[in-house]
Amino acid sequence: MSLIGRDQELSEIGALLDRLRAGVGGRIVVTGPPGAGKTALLAAAAELAARRGIRVEYTGDRALSGPPVTPYRPGEPVLLLADTGSAGIEPASEPASELAPDSAAPPGPRALLAAAREHTGDGTELRLGGLKGTEFAVLVPGLPPDGVHALWLVSGGLPGPALSLAERLRGLDADVDPVAHLALAAPSRAQFLELDLGLVRVLEAAAERPLAPAVRARVLARLARELLADSTAVARRRDLADTALGLARASGEPGTVAEVLDSRLHALWDPAATAERLATAEEIVARARRAGDAAAESRGLFWRFVAHAEAGDLAAAEAALGVYARSAEQAGHTDARVVALARQAMLATVRGRFDEAEALADEVLAAGNRAGVRDTERLVGSVRHQLAVLRGRTEAPVEPWQRMARRLPGHYFEATAARAMLEAGRDVEAGLELERLLPAVLSGTGPRWTGALADLAAVAARIGSPAAAAALYEALLPYRERLVVWGGANTITGPVDDYLGRLAARLDRPAAAVGHLDAAEELSRRLGALPWLALTLAARAQVLTRRDGTGDRERAAQDAKEARSIAERLGMDGLLHALRPPAPSGGAWHWVLDGRDWRLRADGESARIPDGRGPRYLRALLAAPGQEIPALDLVAGGSGLAAPPADPLLDDTARAAYRRRLAALDERLDAADRAGDVDAAAAVQAERGALLAELRRSAGLGGRPRAHGDEAERARVGATRALWGTVRRIEAAAPLAGAHLRASLRTGRLMRYQPAPGGPGRWQV
Repeated sequence: MSLIGRDQELSEIGALLDRLRAGVGGRIVVTGPPGAGKTALLAAAAELAARRGIRVEYTGDRALSGPPVTPYRPGEPVLLLADTGSAGIEPASEPASELAPDSAAPPGPRALLAAAREHTGDGTELRLGGLKGTEFAVLVPGLPPDGVHALWLVSGGLPGPALSLAERLRGLDADVDPVAHLALAAPSRAQFLELDLGLVRVLEAAAERPLAPAVRARVLARLARELLADSTAVARRRDLADTALGLARASGEPGTVAEVLDSRLHALWDPAATAERLATAEEIVARARRAGDAAAESRGLFWRFVAHAEAGDLAAAEAALGVYARSAEQAGHTDARVVALARQAMLATVRGRFDEAEALADEVLAAGNRAGVRDTERLVGSVRHQLAVLRGRTEAPVEPWQRMARRLPGHYFEATAARAMLEAGRDVEAGLELERLLPAVLSGTGPRWTGALADLAAVAARIGSPAAAAALYEALLPYRERLVVWGGANTITGPVDDYLGRLAARLDRPAAAVGHLDAAEELSRRLGALPWLALTLAARAQVLTRRDGTGDRERAAQDAKEARSIAERLGMDGLLHALRPPAPSGGAWHWVLDGRDWRLRADGESARIPDGRGPRYLRALLAAPGQEIPALDLVAGGSGLAAPPADPLLDDTARAAYRRRLAALDERLDAADRAGDVDAAAAVQAERGALLAELRRSAGLGGRPRAHGDEAERARVGATRALWGTVRRIEAAAPLAGAHLRASLRTGRLMRYQPAPGGPGRWQV
């Protein structure tokens, strides 16, 4: 038997059958995308086996529908065919002719030929891809050359999709352009944010052909939509989408306008255009109904759901999702059930119905695989990742996000990887990623943009520089009172105000931080988003603990209590761990220098931190609880006196004295050189270098005298960075003691250790 373009595969299967007839078994796994011809290859193998007198039996589900089984002859070779479409190779059931257990006849040799989507490494793999151009032309005879080439591009050379589309081309009227028809009719073979290069090439070719205005509008709009995966094509997408919309409106065809508006929303996915997106969704629905296009109407309903979700109205979003699901199902939109289930799982996660979300994720996986939805694994992965994060039961996998970033450059998957690094305790790597990504993300846009901003904000709020936190704060500020929505609302990661509040706290703006967290709390309560509410309350408790206003401590305690109650009921183990206060022992905690390390001992916890500036600053603050110490004194190793005035470091008289001394040293250096006295010259040179260094230190820009105020700011920045770096190291080894220090330390030009509840009775330093 011959299959077009599969001679090599048939030859390998023939060799397997020859070995089987000689008494040697084996395994071959046929893999490839849907439509590659795996089932056809197995059917051809069955014919080859029959010609060789080899018994053929089906395993798994096909065993029930296969040909009648004849009595088994002892020692007879058997070819088992498994066509389940799964990655597994083991037969789901024994062949129907399996010998009875008490039979004395030995079983004959067996070989397995299985069709699977992916190879598990068990057996020889035959990977089926697209046919070559010359082979493909034989597959679809009777089509014009430009139609054949376009068909090859959009199908990737896969026989299944190609034959289906070829039948449609043969039935076209003579006045229909076959290339344009394929450009509009062929489904994309790529997942979301992946580029189907073959389809893009056909769309570009169609756009160059003479087309009616309405057809041209649809071609340009789809090209703009497909180019969403190309992060460098922002300007081109806008130009294509605007031109398409102008042509569509001029055509006066409501169905064309609806289709072009839908593609335009995809192509120009601007996070700032929520109100416009909702208005456009309403127009799509209205025009699709006028055109009697149920599929376009369902897409408009989906955009209505997305816009309501972005605006923070989850009740309206949920209602829109239900209408979308019913409308799409009636229209025969096979992906609609999967899309709706995935969003329902996300909404269940948001409201803290974690078990329901897990069950829905399982339904998404099963329904998506049955319908052949390419994004199924990614949809399920997003839901399960959010569940794990909220439950605090994740080890924050980083590598999958890094792989996605390599596969889909320009779509900010690195930002999610940076956040995962932070949760995994890889602070240094997360900080480096923040610095690398920030310029690109700040200047970007797209369906993942606000989510990427939020992920970087989570990193910056804990370990970022003030400059990074300030930049992210300004970028997120226009979206306050909204939710962080990713793509088509398959993932929502909380109120924007929660992230703004954390950034404001990092920037030492407690009033702004509390204001944003108040707004986040109000939104989460209104939505019934219990997990977000718990996280926001915990964050606000931390901010309030650091303030000294009337009632702040009581309010912080109430926030922490409510957050703890929600976390306990929902099983948010990570948040519970963060909220667990250190048990007040009343005893002493120790922070002492032991050789080259500082040793911490605190109620059963211990840590060793290398000596450096941060540990020494911490020692000075712990030794004087409640006392404000100027950062300048802390850096200088002083005892905490009043901050010096912003006078010049050296006045004119001192500077003149320094210069006179330098002149005298120059004379002594000349004398030592003339006398050949090396030791004396070295001593003079050392003193001269010290004087010059002091003069340089006291000089600012343009040689002007530097003021103490400049030094105080430098001291604040340096001491703050060193101190919090030490606290982070302590948190990694002794989380309870670290949490106490984070809640108790105040940084700025004036620093102090203000003991929070739950700490030691005293520090031994």
